[in-house]
Order: sequence, then C-alpha cells, then structure tokens
Amino acid sequence: MTKTSLIALAALTSTALVTTTAHAQDSAPASQMRDSFAETMAVTDYILRIQALDDAGPQLNAVIDYNVEAPVEARRLASTGILRGRSVLVKDNIETREFPTTAGSLALANNRTGRDAPLIANLRAAGGVVLGKTNLSEWANIRSEDSTSGWSAIEGLTRNPHAIDRNTCGSSSGSGAAIAAGFAWAAIGTETNGSITCPASINGIVGFKPSVGIVSRTHVVPISSTQDTAGPMTKSVYDAALLLSAIAGEDPEDPATIGVPRVADYTAGIGEFSLAGVRIGVMRNQMGSNAQVVEVFEQALADLEAAGAVLVDIEFEPNREMYGDSYTVLKYELREEMGKYLSSIPAMEGQDTPRSLADLIAFNEANAATEMRWFDQSIFLEADATTDREAYEKARENAVRIAGEETLDVLLADNNVQFLVAPTRGPAWMSDLVLGDHFNGSIGFGSPAAIAGYPHLTVPMGHVERLPVGISFFGAKWADHEVLKLGAAYEKARTATLPEPSFRRWQPGD
Repeated sequence: MTKTSLIALAALTSTALVTTTAHAQDSAPASQMRDSFAETMAVTDYILRIQALDDAGPQLNAVIDYNVEAPVEARRLASTGILRGRSVLVKDNIETREFPTTAGSLALANNRTGRDAPLIANLRAAGGVVLGKTNLSEWANIRSEDSTSGWSAIEGLTRNPHAIDRNTCGSSSGSGAAIAAGFAWAAIGTETNGSITCPASINGIVGFKPSVGIVSRTHVVPISSTQDTAGPMTKSVYDAALLLSAIAGEDPEDPATIGVPRVADYTAGIGEFSLAGVRIGVMRNQMGSNAQVVEVFEQALADLEAAGAVLVDIEFEPNREMYGDSYTVLKYELREEMGKYLSSIPAMEGQDTPRSLADLIAFNEANAATEMRWFDQSIFLEADATTDREAYEKARENAVRIAGEETLDVLLADNNVQFLVAPTRGPAWMSDLVLGDHFNGSIGFGSPAAIAGYPHLTVPMGHVERLPVGISFFGAKWADHEVLKLGAAYEKARTATLPEPSFRRWQPGD
C-alpha cells in the first residue's frame, strides 16, 4: 500500500463512522441524492479499508474478493437508476458473473458460472456496483450441528469488528462484519433461519429478511425453497429499503416470486411514518435470560412509547412442533434443491463439478483435513438420507401453518397489534473453532417469521459492554413496507448510544 493510500485510509477511518451515524438519521430525498454522489467517490476508500483491515491489520476475513475496477464502474453509473453507483458486497452463495460462487466450500472453489443471479441483474440495472464477495458460514451453516459460525474453508473465520475475538454469527457473517467495518455502502445476505438478522444484530447494523418471494432465489446456492431469501444488510433502515427496492422482482424461474404484492419503492413514506397510536406487541417471554440485554431492550421500548407507540405486553410460548417439522423440511429440501443447483452449473473443461449432495459428502470425506478439521458434516449425512416425500409434505404443511396462521397471525389479531417486537439476539460470544458456537438461545423470536416466510427487521438498539445488540420488528406476510417504516421511525426515536468498531479484542470496562 502506498503512502498516499495510507493517508487516505487514515482520513476515512476517522470520519466514516460519524458520517454513517448522521446518514442513518437523515432520510430526505435531497440528502440521499447528495449521498449517492458521495458513495460513488467513496468506492476507492472502501477498497483501501478492505486492504488495511481485512487483508491486513486485524484481518477480519469478511471479504473473499473485490473488484479493483469498481471505482470506475461507480463513476460510470453515478446517474443510473435508484442506486446511482452505490457499492454492494455480495454473500458468496449468490452468483455474480465476475467472481466464483463458492458457498465457502473448496468443492466450489472454481465455480465460475459467468451468470448473474436475477437479484444481481436487478441490482446492476438499478445502478448498483458489485464491489466483491463476502465470506459466510460454509454452506450457509447447514453442514454440521457442531459448526462455528463465520468459518469457511475458502476464507477461514470471520472476525467481529467490534471485538475481533468474538463471533459474527451466521451465515451472512462476512456481510455483517463488512458493513460494520465500513467496507461498502451495503451488502446482500441470505437467510433460511436467522442468517441475516443474527449477524446484523451482533455486528451492530440493520438487517432485513423480506417475505419469501419478494426477492428471487435463482442462482443462489440453496438450502430451502420454503424458507430461503436474500435481503439487505446496511447502516440504516432507509438504505435497506433502497437496496430492497433495487433487488426485488418477479422471476419466472422462481415460482415463489410470481404474483407477489411488492411495493415499487420501499423507501416511499419511510421518513414520515409516525409511531403515534401504533400498537406494538411486546414478546415478553422472548426477551431471554440476559439481564443486560433486557435493560437495553426496555430502553428501546421506552423510546418507542415516548414517540407515541402503544405497547401491548404478550405472554406467549410457541408450539414447538414447528421447529422439528421445519428441520425435516430443511433436510429434505437441502438434498433436493442442492442437487438442482449443482446440476445447473455449466460444465467446465478440466473441472469435476459436484452434481449432488452425495457428491459434496464424498468431496468432504476426500478432503477431510481441510474441510472437516473443525467440525463434521452430520447434517449433510442426515439430509442425504431424508427421502420420504410424504413425511416431508406433512412436516412442511404443519410447520408453515403453525408458524404463520397459528403463531404470527394469531398474535397480531388476538392482541389487536400491527407489529411484534423482541430483542434479536444476545451479544457476540467468543469464537471457538474447537467447541463450536455457544450463543444464548433464550433470546429472540425470529424462527416463526423464518419458517412462515414473514418479514423480520433488526435495527441496532444499543450495546452490552460495547457489544452490539439489535431489536427485531415483525409484521404480517407481505407487510414488508410497513415493517421498514416502523424500523425507520424507531431509528429516529432511539436514544441509545451505538458503539463504534474497535478492531481489537474485547476488553472489560471499555
């Protein structure tokens, strides 16, 4: 890196967090136009930050690869579409024409399809720039019961910018860490159950899991046709709404997207939404056992109430059948959908491309020293043996009905509330490749929305000992626009101080 680059980086490091904090509070169209021009000029600085903090320094391992020509592309697109040259990092299970799509596995290290996933084609058409690919929990964290979130054989373990010895959660770990670290304007993650919202919460950014069907899943390495979706990970709710507007769209190859009631512009009215009189159900039993998280959450509730929201306490325990049935669905669909995806990869001369889940299992066994040093492939093995279609269809119907009609719909209707709210997750835990993940599972209410395909938004609400924690907002299916407006209104009402990344190990009393 040149001396000039280091000077530019130092200036950026001292101002970037101040800039993004101010931006999160400012949703006026004029300022967004101003910011879009600034974003095109910032792409070079983003690359410098990646070089200094991801490739070197604390080595966050959030970014697998990036395009050094992106600044030229950003300037070319500065007047194009709604994104106007804004730079976006893409989780490495989503195909982009210029990079391999690996899902974090050495089995797909050379998976250069030359294709854009439809959501990426939409991004480019809207004036977005693909800056690079982000690390992820390998195979979107569906390979093993004993995994460590944020690890892949391709890039290693992603580190949390707020405390580099702490976890980034999965599986969109690199996308969450990258935006927290200031490596791009926004990132795209994917979620099956918590893989956008958990890393967003733990890395102190906004994450939005849209209703399943808003965004195409074609050419995205799959787990579940029932639950998978891509979604935005950003510094502000406005930016999440803007990115969603760009990537959303109907796709004839993805039946879930056909006839969906989308909103053309998810930013419309987002700055004017008032909390006055809005009834919000508080999921008291899902606050969890961590007293510090509860304290931060209570302050967030006080902020909502001070802004005029009507809070309704809800004591509720979900029907746990949906969890077991959903797991059956994920295993069955993993085998089916992975086979379809792998079979769609164009044949490449000299490449022995895996074509089924069984092929991936065989690859991992043959490359156990690199692929399975830290954890096994127990879920892959279970999924390959989950072949009973009748049992799958029964489990799917049961899980989706319980999570949607009998949980979220009932809670909204019976309590006469428009939204539900809970903490997203607890603070980041210590990363441990030997023993795997150890997060507090008593916190949060994200699974029903994931299983039923309903929207789930997480917004930073403060911190526990300088470790970020987020607040989750849920609404009815297809109420994505309303949930985003609620999140932006909370963002304006929030009184908590948000921590800035330290890029070093966590220290008590910081």
